[in-house]
Formats: sequence, C-alpha cells, structure tokens
Amino acid sequence: MDQSVRLRFLSEPDMIKAGVLNMEGCLEAVQDALALLAKGDYLMGGPSENDHGHLIWFPEHKKGPRMPEAGPDRRFMAMIAYLGGDYHICGEKWYGSNIANREIGLLRSIHSIILNDPDNVKPLAFMSGNLLSQMRTGAVPGISARFLAREGAETIGIIGAGMVGKTALLGVKTAVKTLKTAYIYDVFPEASKRFAKYAEEELGVQPVIVDKLEDAVKNMDIVHIAASGEELPAIDTKLLKKGSLLCLTGAADFINDDWIEDCQIYADNWKLHQAFIYEMDYPREGIREEILSWAPSAPVIDAAYKGKFSGFRVKNIGDVIIGKSEARQCQDDKIIFITSGMAVEDVAWGKKILERADEQDIGQVLTFWEKQYWLK
Repeated sequence: MDQSVRLRFLSEPDMIKAGVLNMEGCLEAVQDALALLAKGDYLMGGPSENDHGHLIWFPEHKKGPRMPEAGPDRRFMAMIAYLGGDYHICGEKWYGSNIANREIGLLRSIHSIILNDPDNVKPLAFMSGNLLSQMRTGAVPGISARFLAREGAETIGIIGAGMVGKTALLGVKTAVKTLKTAYIYDVFPEASKRFAKYAEEELGVQPVIVDKLEDAVKNMDIVHIAASGEELPAIDTKLLKKGSLLCLTGAADFINDDWIEDCQIYADNWKLHQAFIYEMDYPREGIREEILSWAPSAPVIDAAYKGKFSGFRVKNIGDVIIGKSEARQCQDDKIIFITSGMAVEDVAWGKKILERADEQDIGQVLTFWEKQYWLK
C-alpha cells in the first residue's frame, strides 16, 4: 500500500509553461464550472455552501503589539470549494491584500492555489495563483458576453483601464469574435493610453479613448466596469443602449433606481451574493460601507435589503449555459450581469493546469513523506 504523499509545485513561470495564459482554455473551464453550479454539483464555504470566502479583517486599533491595523484593501481571504463532474476536485485560493504593497514594489494581492484529492484528501498541487486568478476573472465577463450579449456585438466600453479590464477585454474578445472597438475611460489618462496600446497591438481591437464616463456607456453593445478608487463609477442606466450588456466585475453606483424596472439582472451565482448579507453581518456599520465600496453586487444587495428589489428576479448565467433559462426574451432587453469571483472557477482552471503540468512534467514534485512517521 502506497503511503506516500506528494504534490506538484508550480511557480509562475511553470504556470505560464503549462498554459495558464490560454484564454480559450480558461473560458472552457469557467463555463464548465458555471454549468456545474447550475446543476448543483459543487460546494463552497459556510453554512450557505455558497460563501465567497472566509475573511480576516484587521481592526482599526490593533489588539496585539504586532497585529496589523485596518487599511485600504487590507485583508486575508480563504476561498474554498469542491467542484464535481469530470473535475472532481477540492481546492482553495488563499490570498493576502494590502494596497500599501505598491510602496515597496509588490502587487497589492499575492495568491496561492492549493488542490486536493476529494477522496483520499491528499494535496495534489501548490500553485502560484496571481495569473490564474487574473485569467479566470477575465474569463467570467467573456462567458457573460458569449451568452448574454446581443448577437453580433461590436463595441465595448471599458471603465477602469487596469489589469482586470485587460483580462476582461481579452475574455470578451476571445468569446465574441465580432468585437471590433473598445471605448476606454479611466480617471488616469496614462492608464487609458497604456490600455489602448494593449487593445490594438495584442488583441487587434480598435481603441478609442474617451474623456467622459458616459461616452463609454451610451451606444455600447457591452459595458465592463472594474474601476478602483475612493469614488465609484456612477452609472445612469438610462444611457444604456437597447439590447446592451452591463458587466459589473467591479463595484459601481447607480444614479437612479430605473434599473430595477428597466433591466434584467443576471449573476454568476445569486446565492453567493445573498450570502454577503449574512457572511459580512450586513448592514452593520462599517461592514455595509466596506461591501458597498468593492462588491459588484452592492447596488442589487442594497436595493434588496431595503425592499426595493426582489432577489427572485435575479437569474443565474449557469441556467442559460445548460439551457434551463433563456438569455433574453427579446433583442432589446438590457441586461446587468454581476460577478464576484468564485473558488469553483479557480479550482476548475487550476485542475486543467495541473493536468497539463502532470502530462508534461512541468514544475517540481515535492514529497511530504514516503511513510508517515506516526502511522500505526
């Protein structure tokens, strides 16, 4: 009987070699994960089995001499999941976040992916997780555009010209072959210029830099929001073109409540967004403001909490993928898609990367033990 426990370690260069930057493959894995969600063949954390993750929030006043204090984007999170079907994998994305990292030349967040065999619980892999996380984040708006955007979509408005916007454009361009032009808005002009160069030279999308946020909203077939900063993008849904798709990967604020009647609402997993209310002790003072500052579903959650909006109206994109629900009853429907990132997506893409690494012997095989010391 083999008592050994081994796992494969994959550095960031190893992940690249194993294909983590392949958006076509990432789209397939994320689509599979969303379909399995619709079928119920998954688990995530917490009593709801749908928690986004388990958080450590640092206090405003430290409780120990070396305990960190609260700061912008300062937290640790464990995102755990089981994904069934052909994937049959357990895993976790573990990350820390601190915006002050930029002052010392580090990324704001540093991610690790851990995969385990669901049956014998052995660890299978320990992976560098930043590229994997960025790719699956971009794949989700790609899948939303594939299934929810109007056929023949040619234009996209990009609000927030950062890394999430880049991978989102990559995801949408890969999923929607008719896409031609990206209208780019960012409060930092230099960021818009860098993004425009990326769109044109690497994706073959014609860039148009705009000076006003509304110019990246009106007349767009698709609008994607992933902006960071103290002030959220303020969106007037009246400006949305008939038949358009508004994808919220980052938080936004709606200028009025017209969206409640005028737009269909889709989610990656509405149960996860509902779980925020309980997971974060919403709307406790401080926690409500924290959620509203970063959760893409914040306007919908807040409206539901205040009784303005019935959560029963929210549809899940997985139901569209498996044919259980129609995307739109007519081509003129306006759709808002909210997404918050899920561990099932991380472990799905991670499993595909691990399979390729095993096939090509990429990375290092590390041994926990050949025979466990205390085993009787």
